[in-house]
Amino acid sequence: MEGLIAVGILLFLMIVGVPVAWSFAGVLAYLTFAYDANFNTLMLQGYRSIDSVILIALPLFVLTGYLMQSGGIALRLVNFIEVLVGKRKGGMGASMVLASGIFGAIAGTATAAVASIGTIMVGPLEKRGYPRGYSSALLGISSLLGILIPPSITMILFAVVTRQSVAACFAASIGPALLLIAGLIAANRFSVGRLFQEVAAGAQDGLESLPSKGSAAFRALPALSLPVIILGGIYGGVCTPTEAAAIAAFMAIVIGFFVYRDLTIKRLSSSVIAAAETTGTVILILLFSFMIGRILASERIPQELTEVITDLVQDPLKILIAVNIFLIIAGMIMDDVSVTVVVAPLFMPLMVASGVDPIHFASIVACSVVIGANSPPVAPILYMACRIGQVPIHKAVLPALGLMAFVGLPVMAVTSLVPELSLFFPRLLGLM
Repeated sequence: MEGLIAVGILLFLMIVGVPVAWSFAGVLAYLTFAYDANFNTLMLQGYRSIDSVILIALPLFVLTGYLMQSGGIALRLVNFIEVLVGKRKGGMGASMVLASGIFGAIAGTATAAVASIGTIMVGPLEKRGYPRGYSSALLGISSLLGILIPPSITMILFAVVTRQSVAACFAASIGPALLLIAGLIAANRFSVGRLFQEVAAGAQDGLESLPSKGSAAFRALPALSLPVIILGGIYGGVCTPTEAAAIAAFMAIVIGFFVYRDLTIKRLSSSVIAAAETTGTVILILLFSFMIGRILASERIPQELTEVITDLVQDPLKILIAVNIFLIIAGMIMDDVSVTVVVAPLFMPLMVASGVDPIHFASIVACSVVIGANSPPVAPILYMACRIGQVPIHKAVLPALGLMAFVGLPVMAVTSLVPELSLFFPRLLGLM
């Protein structure tokens, strides 16, 4: 009963506009009172949980995302991809999807991808005939590739709260990410000529005087080297994810200052401040969620949840489907960090008891975030995409729901029902 009340408190606080971190604080206060927990002990345990070297990667990857936007790296990536595929049918939309994917392979965050890619591409997409509502919806969903393509901040958090290998969680989401990219490109190509008419590529594109392929590739080479350095370093055994994050941030500063020369001291300081604010929020959520998790674990709530569900449903497939549905619903009312650090550990014992590998479950959680973060009523990423696209949310909801129904849900279903899609790369790389 206390658990249901806690969920109700969390939803109520979020609905009335209380910041997510303090909504979790309210839940923690209630559970501490309801179960008569020792708050001093909880604080000590919470501090020990966030006192992790792995979490140092979090602010560094967040900072890298902001530096890519302010240092001109995102612009060069978009120009390069647009030169390669922009003149084909649906090429402009495909450029946005691919740019978000490459951005995700460097920064590991969806919000930075929305701001960077959206600022550059939504205007040119409109000039090519793409409705702003559709463009914003496509931007919102494709930006979530930053969660699926390693390095991923969401996967770092999942690994920390479930005690799994960060590198293995990174690798698990590669297969679903590639499937999502292919699905979004195919859906966008299908939409061109049916939902709207695409204007032929020309000087009016808005990405002002695009260079030749050779010139665009040369200009984008420093930016394209970042994912190679990051992923090659992690999976080549040269550096840990935390060290790779430090290298990424350092390289982003060097490229922004000395190669593209778009980064200034003022922009650097703004990026650092923005990254610190984002990181502070996430760390607070983590701290409170660890303390909540400690109370739930001491009261055996996850074990009881597992027993109740397995008594009601015996078929592991039905349990997996039920957990998928719950994750999507949770994602509709909570942000990706909250789903990852609260809901995922709660269901981990149930998934293990049902025969689901924890690394496989990591990719399932990541796919659920892709859908939930763009689904009303909360839909934080979709709302942000609409703000960037300067379009009312109601004009983006239907295109977003269509993309999630025909791309997002099938990708999550395949990811859930075909474990090898998630486990192939971790096994190939010797991570499990």
